[in-house]
Amino acid sequence: MKKILLLNGGKAFAHSHGQYNSTLHDAALAFLDRAGFDVKTTFIDGGYDVEEEVQKFLWADVVIYQMPGWWMGAPWTVKKYLDEVFTAGHGSLYANDGRTRSDASQKYGSGGLIQGKQYMLSLTWNAPIQAFEDPTDFFEGKGVDAVYFPFHKANEFLGMTGLPTFICNDVMKVPNIEHDVARYEQHLAQVFGVN
Repeated sequence: MKKILLLNGGKAFAHSHGQYNSTLHDAALAFLDRAGFDVKTTFIDGGYDVEEEVQKFLWADVVIYQMPGWWMGAPWTVKKYLDEVFTAGHGSLYANDGRTRSDASQKYGSGGLIQGKQYMLSLTWNAPIQAFEDPTDFFEGKGVDAVYFPFHKANEFLGMTGLPTFICNDVMKVPNIEHDVARYEQHLAQVFGVN
């Protein structure tokens, strides 16, 4: 059975209390545990040991990031986590950027050492879904994954491949946590082949 690392990137900040993300994180933990997966967790804002987090990435088959969308991307706490953990993973998570002076055919971003592992984004946004999908709306129809392009590339730099992104919309204007938890469980069941 797959080993899954659940990263809770929720945070109490300004008018947000981080509860939506904590609820989704807890729902994923319960769902995956019931399905028989081996799960480890980290609450990023609660503090972490960088070397221990590197070991969790080496252990996991799949990493799931649970986080809110803040100012068009990941919260600074999640970005700091990536900066610290991925940098400490030099030599174990990635060898280099993939290029060498002696072989110009190697491509930038091909030095990841954790090939075959996967990651998934589970996101909460106050923006409505049409803000991402409608070409005349704020994100010009580019979709949520385009908003997270650098975040995806950071994980791909290590050799990981992405699983389908999950998003909850209108979480402050029109919250519906029960519906969103049910949708998330369906998403996890589909992604991980759970009946």
